[in-house]
Amino acid sequence: MTMTTRIRVSALLLGALCAAGACQAAAPAARNIIFFLGDGMGPTTITAARIHKYKEEGLLNFERMERVARVKTYSNDAMITDSAASMAAYMTGIKNNSEVVSMRDAKPVAPAKDANGNATIDRCLPGNGSIAPTFLELAKASGRSVGAVTTTEMAHATPAATFAHSCHRAALYSIAAQIVPGGAGYNLALSDGVDVLMGGGRNFFTPFDKARNPKGRADGRDLLAEMAVRGYTVAADRRQMLGAPPGRKFIGIYSDVGHLDYEQARRAGQPSLSEMTAKAIALLAPNPKGFFLMVEGGRIDHALHDTNAVNALGDTIAFDDAVQTAIDQMRLRDPGLKNTLIVVTADHDHTMAFNGYPKRGNPVLDVVRTYSSGAPATDADGKAYTTLVFANGPKRPPLRLGVTSAEALAPDYHQETGINLGSETHGGGDVKVFASGAGSAGFKGTMENTKLFHLMKAAAGL
Repeated sequence: MTMTTRIRVSALLLGALCAAGACQAAAPAARNIIFFLGDGMGPTTITAARIHKYKEEGLLNFERMERVARVKTYSNDAMITDSAASMAAYMTGIKNNSEVVSMRDAKPVAPAKDANGNATIDRCLPGNGSIAPTFLELAKASGRSVGAVTTTEMAHATPAATFAHSCHRAALYSIAAQIVPGGAGYNLALSDGVDVLMGGGRNFFTPFDKARNPKGRADGRDLLAEMAVRGYTVAADRRQMLGAPPGRKFIGIYSDVGHLDYEQARRAGQPSLSEMTAKAIALLAPNPKGFFLMVEGGRIDHALHDTNAVNALGDTIAFDDAVQTAIDQMRLRDPGLKNTLIVVTADHDHTMAFNGYPKRGNPVLDVVRTYSSGAPATDADGKAYTTLVFANGPKRPPLRLGVTSAEALAPDYHQETGINLGSETHGGGDVKVFASGAGSAGFKGTMENTKLFHLMKAAAGL
């Protein structure tokens, strides 16, 4: 057999093996991964936000992404998950118990209150589960820059699951301490620290003061001052964020207490989610080894719990704008997203549903107007009702009084509910995941939420 013949035979054998699935061309590694999480942004919320912004025939920006799939969201111990367990599944690749933050086999133990009345005493004892490495930690260990951006408190369940480990999501004071390099309770897996952090809840980082900071830290630590000593630029508002210099780590906490504002009520000093996303990319992207960034639109969930659809849709649209900002920013840096993977998903659904047979073009927040006559539709008692309703929640009067368009379209309107509960609950339906760029081909079918971790890990070559 001549050398030429041997080469031809080898090529034929290799081709046959590849056709049988025994070999696969190496996909380009995703140096950069941006993971967007719309908290509580189930399929109904996506559809309602699309209609609210772009009408029935339109699309949200992230709905134009190349890949789309469905994700099962149950946790290790519950059919319907909470945000801590679901985000931990995305970040660790394992099912967590509800209320647990990135821990394997841990049982939830809520913190106890201190003398100031704040739940600062962490009661998570050694031996209760074990640490599950997060995607952010793995990315940091690979030399990438890493960041977490949220419209919730910085130590809240979703961002916490990227950089912290706790047997209970309510241990926010100890979770905050885990991101302070060199300080007591620091998460050593973060190496020299998370490079970019943005969110709310400054009280978890600053000392207790009965008059000025009654929800502050009982241990007297000023975590933001400690981070400044470690080389962080510390920002308290939009102006300081926009002026932050490159080449330094950054933390921006934009609310004294609690979460950031809803987008439609956002005060002038707070940056938008799009602005935070753009700044985070600008700070992280110069690293030649790449970066990992998590961006959460967290207040979608809060508005849904409050059965306040107008703010849920408004924050979903702001979240969608942030996704487009990231796509535009990365296409300038990485044309074709050949080295960048962008993933958009939700951690769980809610109980909001479409109702009746409204005519096309009717405002999705309005009362139902029939497609045949355009007149308000009525229930069996002759009373009008809205297109969007909730299966449960805090607004079910003993007797329905009906609703007018003026009431339904008001910014403080809370949709009616079926079962009467103090707060609307999560839903157990599948959520959607959208993906574009390097490694996105694997996002297809119906998947466990844990699979997203493994798809991103493979795409990043970790």
